[in-house]
Amino acid sequence: MKKDILIIGGGPAGIITASSAKQKYPNKSILMIRNNKEVLVPCAIPYIFGSKLDSTQKDVVPDKMIVKDGIELLLETVTDVDIDKKVAKLGNGDEVHFEKVVFATGSTPKLPPLENFDADGVFIVPKRREAIDKLKTHVDTSSSDNIVVVGSGFIGVEMAQELSESGKKVHLIGSSNVPLKPAFDTEFSQKIEEKLVDMGINVINSTRVTELITEENIVTSVKLSNGDLIDTNTVIFAIGYSPNSDLARKSGLRIGIRGGIWTDEYMRTDFDGVFAVGDCVEKKNFLTRDLSPVMLASTATAEARVAGASLYNINYIKGFNGTIGTFSTVIDRTVFSSVGLTEREAKAEPFDYVVGEFTGIDKHPGTLPGTEKQSVKLIVMRRDGVLVGGQITGGQSSGEMINLIALMIENRMSIYSILNLQLATHPLLTSGPTSYTIIKAVEEINRKIDLCFA
Repeated sequence: MKKDILIIGGGPAGIITASSAKQKYPNKSILMIRNNKEVLVPCAIPYIFGSKLDSTQKDVVPDKMIVKDGIELLLETVTDVDIDKKVAKLGNGDEVHFEKVVFATGSTPKLPPLENFDADGVFIVPKRREAIDKLKTHVDTSSSDNIVVVGSGFIGVEMAQELSESGKKVHLIGSSNVPLKPAFDTEFSQKIEEKLVDMGINVINSTRVTELITEENIVTSVKLSNGDLIDTNTVIFAIGYSPNSDLARKSGLRIGIRGGIWTDEYMRTDFDGVFAVGDCVEKKNFLTRDLSPVMLASTATAEARVAGASLYNINYIKGFNGTIGTFSTVIDRTVFSSVGLTEREAKAEPFDYVVGEFTGIDKHPGTLPGTEKQSVKLIVMRRDGVLVGGQITGGQSSGEMINLIALMIENRMSIYSILNLQLATHPLLTSGPTSYTIIKAVEEINRKIDLCFA
C-alpha cells in the first residue's frame, strides 16, 4: 500500500493533523491508522460516571469527522516504522509506504509501583472505550458504595465529583497539600477543596497509597502513608499519563528526558519527513522554556495544526513555541480556570513579578438573575508589564475568559496594551465596562508598578 501521508494514532492530535494536512494539501492521499475501534473525547471521560453523559456511547468521536474529508481510516496496529525506507509494518503483516509520517501515538496512564495492582477492583483511567466500560460496569454493580480515587489532578478531582454526585462515598487521595496544586495557587486550590468537601468527598492531602490489601485477588482495602486503612472494593488510580513513545523509540527517533519525542517548533523530528504531535511529544513551557509535564488536547491540536500545514513546506513563520498550559474545570457549578504561570511558579523561577487581583460580578447590574462573583488574579513582569499568568473563578463565562488571557500571554501583551482594549460587554453576559474584572486587576498592577518607580 502506498500513501503520501501516514498518521499513526487517531486521537485529537491525529484527527487535526489529518484535517489540516488535507486542507493544505488536498491532492495528497492521507491514511490514519489507529488500534482503537472507537475514540473517546478524553477530557469528558469523568462525566461518563455521573448523569451528564452516563455512558461511553455519548462520548464517542464520530469517524465522519475524518472520512468526510477524504481521509482513509484503517483499524490496525503499526508494529514497526523503517524511517530510512519510509515503510510502516502492520500487525496483520501488511506494509504501508509513505512520503511523510506523523507519530500521534498519545499517552498511557502511569501505573503505581504497588503489589496487587492487578487485583479485581483496581483500575486506571485509560482512553480506551472497552476499559472505561469495564470500570463503569464495576462501579454501577459494586456491592459497596465506598470508592477510593488516587490522584488529585484534574481527572481524579472530576472523577471524584461525578462519583459523589451519583451517590458514592468517595475518598480522594492526593500527594499534594491541596487539590489541583500544579495549575492553581493555594487560595484557589483551597476553594476547590472546600467545594469538594461540601459535596461529601473525603479529601485526604499529602498522602499516598502504600498498600493494596486483597483477599482472593480482590481488593478489600487500601493502606495510606499516614497509617490509615480505608475499606473499599474499588480503587481508581488517576496519577497522570506518560508519553506513548515506544514505537518512536523502536524506530530510532530521539526521545527526550521526560520520555517524549523530540521535535522542533514545526513538529519536525531529526529525520526528514518525520513529524510528531500530541501527548507523545516532549513539551517545553512557553514562558520558562523548562520541560513541561502538561498534556492537554488544546496543546495537542495546536501542535497538529502546525504539523499538518508544514508537512511539505513551511506555511507559517511562527511554529509551535511551547506549552502555555490553559486549564478549566467546573466544581459544583463553579468554574476554576488558569493559564501560564502561577504566583508559586513565578516566585520559584525567580521572576520579578507583580500580582493584581480583583473580585467583581459576571453580569451588570448585580441584581440580574444568575449573577455570580468572579475573581481574577494576574501575574505580570514588573519591568515591562508583560502578562505571564492568570487565574479566574466564577460563573460559566470564566471558562471563556481564561482563553482571552491565554491569547494575551501568547502574544506577550503588556498591561499598557490591555488597558487600551475595547471589549464587548453586555448586562446578561459580562461584568460592566466600568468594572470588567480583567481590566480592574490590570489597573491594580499598573498602580503598583507606578508606586515602584515613583
